[in-house]
Amino acid sequence: MGERQSPPDLSTTLCGVRLPNPTVLASGILGLSHGVMARVARSGAGAVTTKSCSLKPRPGYHNPVILDWGPGLINAVGLSNPGVEVMVEEIRAAREQLAPLGVPIIASIFAETIYDFGTMARFISEAQPDLIEVNISCPNIDDRYRLMFAADPYVAGQVTRHVKQNTDIPILLKLSPNVTDVTRIAREVVEAGADGITAINTLGPGLILDVETHRPVLAHGTGGLSGPVIRPIAVRCVRDICRAVDAPVLAVGGVTTGRDAVEMLLVGATAVGVGSAISRRGMGVFQKVCDELRDYMARHGHADLEALRGKALPYTA
Repeated sequence: MGERQSPPDLSTTLCGVRLPNPTVLASGILGLSHGVMARVARSGAGAVTTKSCSLKPRPGYHNPVILDWGPGLINAVGLSNPGVEVMVEEIRAAREQLAPLGVPIIASIFAETIYDFGTMARFISEAQPDLIEVNISCPNIDDRYRLMFAADPYVAGQVTRHVKQNTDIPILLKLSPNVTDVTRIAREVVEAGADGITAINTLGPGLILDVETHRPVLAHGTGGLSGPVIRPIAVRCVRDICRAVDAPVLAVGGVTTGRDAVEMLLVGATAVGVGSAISRRGMGVFQKVCDELRDYMARHGHADLEALRGKALPYTA
């Protein structure tokens, strides 16, 4: 009998932080309470990202705020959160439960001004998350904030600098697909000190009508698109970013299966975010994606993730 082959190693390192596997709870779906974060970690996620939090509490929009319309989800939650003071305590409590599992926590933050991003970074750092995700790209915000921080390279760079000046924790800048050239934004934030990039946020905003009442289905009217329908755009953005900058990328956008995770890794991603897939495959989606990814790697003779990371880049110019 031949030697028994060891199972493929799914561990990865994101901005210096070790993940037991590359699946990460994406910000926005869950992640407001330490109990839920612990449940996600026990379900097999390699890291957990909190919902984005702000300086002060935000109630968000009225229901309905989310719709599964078939090809994907459309949502306008309105960045509802209890504020940074509450989230600091939730992250501290979550760290106690996740640390024994070896599952890191990524704290997601957003703000209304460049200066406030720095303030948010300082406050959230008190909770000692492993990484900070700086959300400069949500399309579901109030009209007066319609121009995203991620829409302008200079502004995105300034946000990055303010955050870096206020924390020693590695930061990921979350970028938007709703720009002409995402690589310009990526280059600017990396030059300004970003340790890594999260790509992408939701696409849109889009609009779905109830044709019987002639009214929008979502209470807010428009909302951001996520799920399988945006995955090809996410893959292209991740490909472009990985070709443009030397920084790790957390790839988000429609990852539902192990095959989807492979696709993101092949264009250079270091880890993959899983969000809307929870609504379709349940909380066990993290373990399912890992099992499918491990099976793919075994069939192709890949001992670890480095064996396939970026392998498609030469063929996708």
